Amino acid sequence: MALNPESPLPNSESPPSTRYAAAVEYDGGAFLGWQRLSHGRTVQASVEEALSYVCDAPVEVTCAGRTDSGVHGRGQIIHFDIAAERSARALMMGTTSRLPPAAALLWVQPVAADFHARYSALARRYRYRILNRPVRPALDRHHAAWERLPLDAEAMHRAAQALVGEHDFSAFRTTACQAKHPNRHLHRIEVVREGAWVEIRVQANAFLHHMVRNIVGSLLPIGRGERPEAWLGELLAGRDRSVAGPTAQPQGLVFEGPLYPACFALPPEFTWSDLS
Repeated sequence: MALNPESPLPNSESPPSTRYAAAVEYDGGAFLGWQRLSHGRTVQASVEEALSYVCDAPVEVTCAGRTDSGVHGRGQIIHFDIAAERSARALMMGTTSRLPPAAALLWVQPVAADFHARYSALARRYRYRILNRPVRPALDRHHAAWERLPLDAEAMHRAAQALVGEHDFSAFRTTACQAKHPNRHLHRIEVVREGAWVEIRVQANAFLHHMVRNIVGSLLPIGRGERPEAWLGELLAGRDRSVAGPTAQPQGLVFEGPLYPACFALPPEFTWSDLS
């Protein structure tokens, strides 16, 4: 059988591909989490569908850290490999135009072939926002948790320092967590108040499933004065999830993004420095 002269040879090599990194911003309330599912809309599936359209070929993406349903992403980093010749701007604008309104690519850039969105990350950062006032939120109901009782943010901050360092975080790990071990190195945790807002800012090398929300859920009783400051350290040492606080609401949590070695030349807000 004669071959079509324009068809590729049966054993021809695939065209060379280029690896790109990108930052994805998304409102988690519009998705069933990051990871692709067989049912319902997820961030990963939406991004892959949009990229595949722009590149006219199937594209799979790898993220820095998966988020649950309702959790937001300000700087989720992904990487993907494509053979199509597209500029970084065309990938960013074209993909964003195909995404639902609740998601967008903030930037796209070519990276070294050994860059990996998950395994190259040195740290990951989360922020949890609580509106602390007697009246429930209206404007911010999808992007913040609500606590009507007064919170002592300073007491919460002092208590949280017991978590800094490398520890077994089994007390703050969901039973559905698939991590191989519960040890994580928490670099820093801060609890600050600005008016009616209380924010918990956390950075670690990696996180367990629901770890941040479970920490917040255990800080709230301390903030309300129901538990002493030493309780959080006792929970950590006890490693028993059943006696810790409940999992905090998802809408208050934002994945701020990971940090990478400077050699990958990503934007400064995603690059590890001596101040990180």
